[in-house]
Amino acid sequence: MELRGIGIGQGVAVGTVMRMPDPLPEPAVSPSLLTPDAEGDRASKALAAVAADLMHRGERAGGAAQDVLEAQAMMAEDPTLSDDVTTRLAEGKTAERATFEAFAAFRDMLVAMGGYMAERATDLDDVSQRVVAQLAGLPAPGVPDPEHPFILVARDLAPADTALLDLEKVLGLVTSDGGPTSHTAILAREKSIVAMVGTADARRLVDGDEIIVDAANGVVITSPTPAQKTDAAARIAERAARANAPVRPGALADGTPVPLLANLGNADGAAKAVELGAEGVGLFRTEFLFLAAANAPTVTQQQDQYRRMLKEFPGKKVVVRALDAGADKPLAFLNDADEENPALGLRGLRALRASEDILREQLTALARADAETEAEVWVMAPMVSTVEETRYFVTLAHELGLKTAGVMVEVPSLALLADRVLQQADFASIGTNDLTQYTLAADRMLGSVAHFQDPWHPAVLRLVADVGAAGADLGKPVGICGEAAADPLLAVVLVGLGATSLSMSPSALADVRESLAHYTLEQAKDLAAAALAADGAASAREAATVAAEQARRESAIETEPSPADAPASA
Repeated sequence: MELRGIGIGQGVAVGTVMRMPDPLPEPAVSPSLLTPDAEGDRASKALAAVAADLMHRGERAGGAAQDVLEAQAMMAEDPTLSDDVTTRLAEGKTAERATFEAFAAFRDMLVAMGGYMAERATDLDDVSQRVVAQLAGLPAPGVPDPEHPFILVARDLAPADTALLDLEKVLGLVTSDGGPTSHTAILAREKSIVAMVGTADARRLVDGDEIIVDAANGVVITSPTPAQKTDAAARIAERAARANAPVRPGALADGTPVPLLANLGNADGAAKAVELGAEGVGLFRTEFLFLAAANAPTVTQQQDQYRRMLKEFPGKKVVVRALDAGADKPLAFLNDADEENPALGLRGLRALRASEDILREQLTALARADAETEAEVWVMAPMVSTVEETRYFVTLAHELGLKTAGVMVEVPSLALLADRVLQQADFASIGTNDLTQYTLAADRMLGSVAHFQDPWHPAVLRLVADVGAAGADLGKPVGICGEAAADPLLAVVLVGLGATSLSMSPSALADVRESLAHYTLEQAKDLAAAALAADGAASAREAATVAAEQARRESAIETEPSPADAPASA
C-alpha cells in the first residue's frame, strides 16, 4: 500500500513506525475545592513554568526553531489569555479547566482568522497540553524515546518536539496534518529530517509497521518488498555521498553558472550554510527581529543583527527581504487589524508603505550595516503587485544608500508586467510559494487545499517564464527564492525558464548542485518546454522527467568513444 502526502526535501528513510502518544484528556468539569485566588496562583505558576521551558528549549535548539519556540512562550504569557483564565476561575472552575477553556477559545479565534493564524492553532494546542500537564504533575506530552531507531508518526508535531528531535533515533517523520509551510515542515527542512506532511491516511500506520518514507516522490510505502528496500538503501547511500562530496559552485553541464544561495531566517545559520556550499544568501528573512517585539526595533538594533549576517559572506551576494508582515503575522506597531482574508490584505510592502517610518528605519539600518561589511547587499520588497509600487520601493532604497534594489514576484500581476517592472527594478526574485498560492487561489496554509500548492503547475511555470524572458531582454538578474528551487528536477526547469540563480534551504544545496551538473542550458530549456506544454502539475512533472531521461541518454551516447577512437587490440 502507498500513502500519498507532501514530501519535505529529497530524502528517503526506512524503518519501523512509532506513533506519538495520544494527547492528555480534557480536564473534568467539576467545581474547584480551592479559592479562585489559590487556583489563580497555580495557573500563573504553571503558565510561567511552561513559558520558561519553551524559552530554554529554544535556546538549546537555536535557528528558526528558537524563533518558533519563543513565539510559543509568548502565547503562554499572553495577558489577554491570562485575563480570560482569571475570569473563568472566578466562576469556580479549577485551574486545569480554566486554562483549557481559555486556550480553546483562543484557538477558535485563530482558526476563524484563517491563513497563517489558523496554522498557528496547532502550536497553541501544544502550549495548552503542556500547561495542563504542569498543573496535573504529569510529564508533558512528547516524542516517545525507545531504545531503537524509528519513524515517528503523528497527527502533527509541536515545534517544541520537532526542534529537539534526537536525529540518531528519529529516522523520519510522517504527519497526517500540516502543509508545506507549517512549522513542522519548516523545522524538518532546517534539520534535514526526512518528512512527509499532510499524509491523510497516516492514521492507518501502527506501531511496528515497516515503511519507506520517500519524501522526494511524496509517498509512504507500507510493507516494502526486499527490492524496494534495496533501492531505498542505494538512494540513501547516494545522497550521503553527495553530501560529503567536495563543494563546487553551481553550474550546468556546459559550464553555465547557476549560483546556489541559501534561504536564512537569522544569522545563526550562516556558518552552516557556507559549510554546505551556499554561494551567498538569496533570501534573508528579517521577520525574526520584529515578530517577538512589542515595539519596532531601533535602527541600531537592526544594524547589529544585519552586520552579523553580512560579515559571514564577504564578497558574496546577500539578498535581504524587507519586513514581510501584516494581518497574517500581526504586529501591534505595524498592522494588527482583523481582516477577512489577510493573504489578500495589508501585508508586505503595503503594510510598510502605510507605516513608512518603519521601512525607512529598516533600509537605513541595512545601508549602515552594508557600509561596515564586505558583502554585496541587495534588498527587495515583498508583496509587490504594481509597477508604481516597484518604482516607489526602488527609489526609496536608492535614496537611503542601497545600491541594488528589487522586488519579489509573488503576485501574478507583477509577473504579467515583468517587462515594465524590470525597467524600474535592479532585479527580481520569484517567491514560488506565494506565486503558486495566488495563481491557483489556494491558501498555502490550509491543508484542505494543499494539493493545489504545487509549483509544477504550468500556470505558475508560465509566469516564471515571463519574468525570465523579461530579465534576459533587459539584462536583469532573476532569482528563485521559493522552496521550488529545492526540488532537483524543478531547479533544472526553472533555469530553463530563465532563472539566473536559485536559493533554498541549505540542506537541499547538494542535491540541486548534483542535478544541475547533468544538463546543458539547451537541455534545461527542453525540460522547461516539456513542462510548459502539460495541462497540470502532475503531468508537467512527468513530462519533465521523460525529457530529463532522454537528455541523460543522449549525453551518455555523446560521451561514449567512437569505434575510430577505440584502442587497437594487442
